[in-house]
Amino acid sequence: MNSFGTLFKVQILGESHGACVGIVIDGCPAGLNLLQAHFVTDMERRKGGKQKGTTPRQEDDIPIFKSGLFNDITTGAPITMLFENNNTRSGDYEKQRAVPRPGHSDFTAHHKFGGFEDYRGGGHFSGRLTAALVGAGVIAKKLLKDIKVESHIVSIGGEADVEKGIQKAIDQKDSVGGIVECVVKGLPIGLGEHFFDSVESLISHAVFSIPAIRGIEFGTGFAAAAMFGVDHNDAIENASGKTTTNHAGGVVGGYTNGNDFVFRIAVKPTSSTPKNQTTWNWETNEKEVFSVKGRHDLCIALRVPVVLEAVTAIVLADLMLLEQKIPRILK
Repeated sequence: MNSFGTLFKVQILGESHGACVGIVIDGCPAGLNLLQAHFVTDMERRKGGKQKGTTPRQEDDIPIFKSGLFNDITTGAPITMLFENNNTRSGDYEKQRAVPRPGHSDFTAHHKFGGFEDYRGGGHFSGRLTAALVGAGVIAKKLLKDIKVESHIVSIGGEADVEKGIQKAIDQKDSVGGIVECVVKGLPIGLGEHFFDSVESLISHAVFSIPAIRGIEFGTGFAAAAMFGVDHNDAIENASGKTTTNHAGGVVGGYTNGNDFVFRIAVKPTSSTPKNQTTWNWETNEKEVFSVKGRHDLCIALRVPVVLEAVTAIVLADLMLLEQKIPRILK
């Protein structure tokens, strides 16, 4: 449900318009130095309003530590980290309570929780909770040390030129999606397990916790279906496992093989679009036309790279702890 991981285990909490969002991290080794300043870069990357096409909603996103740290150093106890919500406009959602937004969780959550769910801003289903994921990702990246996790935008709205893709959304007065790629360098050979706990399985599990993700592919991905085996197979060059090509994306048999770990995700167009849409009004029991009001991203994919890095780092930190490649006490 709201928790993930084995040794490096995270439990997410909060709602978009509640007092805060946050995360509890269990299993972080003792001895890791953590300051609020360590979180600034990644939290700023996730914020809206930093570039054209993102929501104007701004939050400080300064982590507040409630447990697990003493003198700015992790103690080995669970870390509770909160991010306050201070810039909310819940009235935007009061007016549309009876008309679930197409593409959002409004309809399914209403049925799942009998109408008791916090519907403001998407509540617990909101992309706002990715702030907590990014916070946990900062800690995971620090544990990974020399292993580099980096993501970048491949395309927006089908365009390799990001500005051109965003302009398409502006011209159409609609939202667009995008593709984001993640590359991890420096992984050891043998992380992961075959079948249910393969690296691809665990990464996919974590990736689909990010709202708006519609697909994932590793290495050559779906293009492999049109290739011959001799072309797709990566020739091994030496004892370190280095390969001439990397169609496998750094994973074979569910295990990392020492080459760059490469995968891409598809991000859908933001569901909240100013375009007129048809939905079902559960008070009048009739269909009606409406448009979504409020502050929203034209392209949520613009803010996804740092979130993708975060969930990837969380998975890899857990696997490194399981392989005892990260000590339980850092010195």
